[in-house]
Amino acid sequence: MKIRRVVTAHDAAGKSVLGVDGSPPRAKDFVHTPGFASALVWSTPSVPSLPYGGADPTPAVTSFVPEPGATRFLIVAFPPDSVMASENFDPVAAGREHLEEAPGLVEKFEPDNPGMHTTDTVDYGIVLDGEIWLELDDGATVHLKRHDVVIQNGTRHAWRNKGNVPATMAFVLIGARRSKP
Repeated sequence: MKIRRVVTAHDAAGKSVLGVDGSPPRAKDFVHTPGFASALVWSTPSVPSLPYGGADPTPAVTSFVPEPGATRFLIVAFPPDSVMASENFDPVAAGREHLEEAPGLVEKFEPDNPGMHTTDTVDYGIVLDGEIWLELDDGATVHLKRHDVVIQNGTRHAWRNKGNVPATMAFVLIGARRSKP
């Protein structure tokens, strides 16, 4: 996944400067899930501080699921579901690769319901390219197309690509506290 990330910063005098111009350090085209790619573009702690002085926070992220108030900005390309149905697909190798590349998130996936997961986050998702289906409880689905937006409020869900080409989405995850009903 080729992404150019431009980040502004402040110099010692407080003037705006270019802090970063290049690829995110945590971008990956997956080997064991062909067509799947992800990039952790940025993260913030629960209380971001300004001025930003130029230290890239993404390499130090230990969980793709942010703590309450913290954020993660991800771009994900989802291959067609047919990739996972292929006789050449190795779910064990793919699982190891996803666990290595997306710590904290992969552990939220349900082993008995592939793709289904729940996180304590409010997520803003934007379909950048392609089409994808949001699956909710009881198999209810919503078909999403380019430029559609989803606000995911900590609900159990999965992303399904029933098409023939990858679907690319941008996500901002905001860590939340789950209150008891």
